[in-house]
Amino acid sequence: MTESTAPATTDAQSLRRLVNGVIWPGFIGTSVPSWLAEALSDGLAGVVYFSHNLLPDMPGQPAELSAAIRAANPLAVTGADEEGGNVTRLQFRAGSDIPGAAVLGALDDVTLTEAAGRAIGTLCRAAGINLVIGPVADVNTNPLNPVIGVRSFGSGTDLVSRHTGAMVRGIASTGVGACAKHFPGHGDTSGDSHLSLPRLDMTLDDVKRVHLPPFRAAAAAGAAAMMSAHIVIPDLGEAPATLNPAAGALLRGLGFDGLLITDALDMAAVQATVGMGQGAVQSLLAGADLLCVGNPSNPYSSGGGTDGTGQGGAGEDDYLQVRDALLAAVADGTLPISVLERAAARVAAFASGAARVPAADHPADPAQEPDWVAVAARACTVSGSGGTAAVAMPRLPSGVSAVDVVDLRTAHNMAAGATENFFAAALAERLTVRTLSLQELVADKEAVQVPPGLDSPSPRPCVVVLDALLDRGQAAGLAELIDVVPDAIAINAGLATPLPVAPPMPIINCFGSSRVSARAVARLLTAEDRTGRTL
Repeated sequence: MTESTAPATTDAQSLRRLVNGVIWPGFIGTSVPSWLAEALSDGLAGVVYFSHNLLPDMPGQPAELSAAIRAANPLAVTGADEEGGNVTRLQFRAGSDIPGAAVLGALDDVTLTEAAGRAIGTLCRAAGINLVIGPVADVNTNPLNPVIGVRSFGSGTDLVSRHTGAMVRGIASTGVGACAKHFPGHGDTSGDSHLSLPRLDMTLDDVKRVHLPPFRAAAAAGAAAMMSAHIVIPDLGEAPATLNPAAGALLRGLGFDGLLITDALDMAAVQATVGMGQGAVQSLLAGADLLCVGNPSNPYSSGGGTDGTGQGGAGEDDYLQVRDALLAAVADGTLPISVLERAAARVAAFASGAARVPAADHPADPAQEPDWVAVAARACTVSGSGGTAAVAMPRLPSGVSAVDVVDLRTAHNMAAGATENFFAAALAERLTVRTLSLQELVADKEAVQVPPGLDSPSPRPCVVVLDALLDRGQAAGLAELIDVVPDAIAINAGLATPLPVAPPMPIINCFGSSRVSARAVARLLTAEDRTGRTL
């Protein structure tokens, strides 16, 4: 028997408010555009912040923006991807001051991880954010994973489980909700769901054994939400987990009754397959409660016009595409009202609980926060040189005042976005830094003419930055650089992946490219901090 679509008493306005109550869009602008204010006053669930919504030179602006959003809807859910390390919205331009998951996993000190969660929660609470889209609970078992990598606590199920739980506890202790991601586990994929539809080629039994325990730990620690992954698990069927009722049932089978949030519906795994509108409908039918629409500034977003004020209101088209698809699905009987009511009730329950937590209940205590740069320095390891099992932490020559920095990284992580070279910036706080491409470095060295019988003039020390030691392009660039500057020092901002043949140079593995990790490496290279470990 087909479920009833809409009760006769449901008028158009009530239905629109019900639909709005499960939609969580992004927007372009640093203030509330008119379309967003109207949607919020009409029951929109809330908003997701991205870096383009925030003004780095105005410390109070995020809180003012959140206040303006809550003026339109006092129960608005405001969220942001704030993971620490590489992925930050509030500190995007300057770089995160809080170590990322791989740094914390390398140290394996749950007390530090819980403290990092408190720091993230405090940062978000001050900005008026009531739901952190984090931590990453994925077990990164595939070293070639292009989107998770150092965003994960590591490749071991137990390690990731205990640190996911600790991070959730830390965030929750500040009165901010935590959303563990990406259920049921994005860590063994070789594709990026921003760009394609990845497959997790594992049996369901292996998924349950390897990838589900961190989500159980998140639930036990008090996670307010889980975010689904746009990945196919063949044993669950060919639909991506976000759109797959079997994946939704798998989550509820863990005993979790909080919010199930979709990963962004504008990502290619959904938009290029079923489309955002159908993706929204299918997500709700699969058990989702809150539809994360996505970042309208992304090149694959449908974008959206302006709000008529010149302040920018892009994002409206994406929101309308999702809203109108849901209204149409109710009208044609595809989407039962009861499904919407269930989802909206969970969203409202979270929002009401978040609104009841006074700010004074969770005062910040900066004096108790660790020295995060020292923490990140302790996580650094050294590998190389020339196959040596263990080498000392390298340092720049005593008295050096200038250094060349060559960045061999070929692309940015889509979740993190494009950032400046924080390693060059951190070294520039201590030394004169010249940033060059590999081609410029080669040309510069070839231009130096050394008379026969004389040694080469003392060159500037060279630091080279990589983030994927197994990437052929970066490996080839490193080999070319070594021919020109054999005494260069390499900084690996990615996973500390064992190499078949170690290059004849020391490699500092710092497990991230954030500002805090960059400053840690700068301390080590200038011998201010000698706490890094060796491999």
